[in-house]
Amino acid sequence: MGKITGFKEFDRELPSKRPAHDRVNDYKEFVEMYSDDKLNKQAARCMNCGIPFCHNGCPLGNIIPEFNDAVYKQNWEEAYYILASTNNFPEFTGRICPAPCESACVLGINRPPVAIEEIEKHIIEIAFTRGYVRANAPLIRSGKSVAVIGSGPAGLAAAAQLNKAGHSVTVFERDDRPGGLLRYGIPDFKLDKWVVERRVKLMEEDGILFKTNTEVGKHVSGEELLRNFDAVVLSGGSTIPRNLPIPGRDLKGIYFAMDFLKQQNKRVSNIKFTQEEILATGKDVIVIGGGDTGSDCVGTSNRQGARSIKQFEVMFQPPKDRTDNMPWPTYPMVLKTTSSHEEGCERFWGINTKEFIGDGNGNLQSLRVTDVSWETDFMGRPIKFTEVEGSERLLPAQRVFLAMGFLHPQKDGVLAQLGVELDERGNVKAKEGVYQTNVHKVFAAGDMRRGQSLVVWAISEGREAARKVDQFLMGRTALASKDAVSMFA
Repeated sequence: MGKITGFKEFDRELPSKRPAHDRVNDYKEFVEMYSDDKLNKQAARCMNCGIPFCHNGCPLGNIIPEFNDAVYKQNWEEAYYILASTNNFPEFTGRICPAPCESACVLGINRPPVAIEEIEKHIIEIAFTRGYVRANAPLIRSGKSVAVIGSGPAGLAAAAQLNKAGHSVTVFERDDRPGGLLRYGIPDFKLDKWVVERRVKLMEEDGILFKTNTEVGKHVSGEELLRNFDAVVLSGGSTIPRNLPIPGRDLKGIYFAMDFLKQQNKRVSNIKFTQEEILATGKDVIVIGGGDTGSDCVGTSNRQGARSIKQFEVMFQPPKDRTDNMPWPTYPMVLKTTSSHEEGCERFWGINTKEFIGDGNGNLQSLRVTDVSWETDFMGRPIKFTEVEGSERLLPAQRVFLAMGFLHPQKDGVLAQLGVELDERGNVKAKEGVYQTNVHKVFAAGDMRRGQSLVVWAISEGREAARKVDQFLMGRTALASKDAVSMFA
C-alpha cells in the first residue's frame, strides 16, 4: 500500500477537459493527462483493501490495488506488466470503459471511488512512451492455425492470446480497416483511431495476419474455414440494430445510429464511402435511445453543426445516486451525463415516438410523440407503461438517429453456412466457460455470443475463449484465466 492515509488526504480528481465550445470544432480527443503529482495522489487514494471488490467488478479481473501501488511508487514497468497480465488493450478500456470496477471500489461506499480508469490509461500511455510495449512474437509455433472472424475487441483479444500461445492466427474483417466497433463505431473524440492503429501494427509485428475487405460467408465460405483451419473463433459482434417500425419509417432523414457514426469516422480518416451522405448540419436532430451510442450521435451532431439536438429515452429518468435497490458493490443504474451531453443536448425521459411525419416530398419533418408513465415492481424495475393523457404533440426533426441497441448477429452468411445453433435471443449458442458451439472446432466470443455488451466484456470473452481454443488444440493451456491468482497478487 503506497500511502496508508491517502484515501483520507486526497479527493477524487479527474483530468481536465478542453472546453466544450472549443472541442466541438474538431474530432480530436479532449481529455488531458494528469500531472505527475496528481497521478501520484490519485493512485495514493487506493486503500489496498483486504477484499478488493474492484477485482470482481472488472470483467477482466484486473489486479487493481497492485498496479495502483506501483503507480504511487512510480514503478512504471511493474505497473505495466501487472496491468497487461489481465488486459490486452488498456489503451481502449482506459478511454471508453464505463468502469464497473469503480462502482465496486470499497472507497465508493461513502466517498468518491478511486479513479481507476484514468490511472489505467496513464499506465499504458507511459508504458508506450518508455518503450515497454513492444512486439513479442512467440519463439516456437504450435503448428496449429486459427481463424478469428471479426476484428472488434473480442476478436482482437482472442487473436492476441492465441498468437501468444504459439498458434498461427488469421483475422478476417469485412471492413477496410481492422478494429470493428473500435474503428468504426466509436467516434474519434472518444477513441482516436491512431490508438487502434498503433495496437494493430504491434499485433501484425507479432505475426498475426489481418485480412480486410473479406466477408466470411461471402468471400470465404464456412466450409473453407473448417477445411483450412484447426479452429475457428466467431467474434463478429451483434450487428443487427433494433428498428422502430412505426408509420413514416420510410421517410428520408431516418438512419440507424451506426450508419451515421461509421460514415463520420470514415470522413475524419479521409476514407472514401459510397453511401449517401448522412449529415446533421443545420438540422433539428432527435436521437432515439439513451445509451452510449445515442450519446455518440449527440457529440457527432454537435460537431457537424446541428441546429438543435434532442435525445429520447422511453424509460423514466434514473436517480442521481444509488437507491436501496442498487446497493454497493453492484453496478448502479444512475443518471449518467456524458461529455457529449455537456456540449449541448436537450434530454427527454419517459417519451414514446408514435409516428414520423413527412413534408409531402418524402422528407422527415417532425415526430408525433407522447409522454409515458411507468408501472414498476417492488425493486423499482419497469413493468409496463401507459401514455399520459393530453401529452401528445409534434416535435420538429429533419434527422432522426435510431440508437436503441442491437438484436443479434447477422444470421445469414457464415453462421448459416456453418450450421451453428442459436439461442432464444438469436445469438450464437455457446455455453459460458466453454465457448464451443455445436460445430466441432468452432467457438464463439463477445457480443456474437453473449449479446450486446461492453468493450471490456468483449475483451474478457475473447481472452477466455482463447483459453478454451488452446486447450482444445493442445490438450492443455498455459494462458491465464481471469479467475486464476496472478503472480502479482
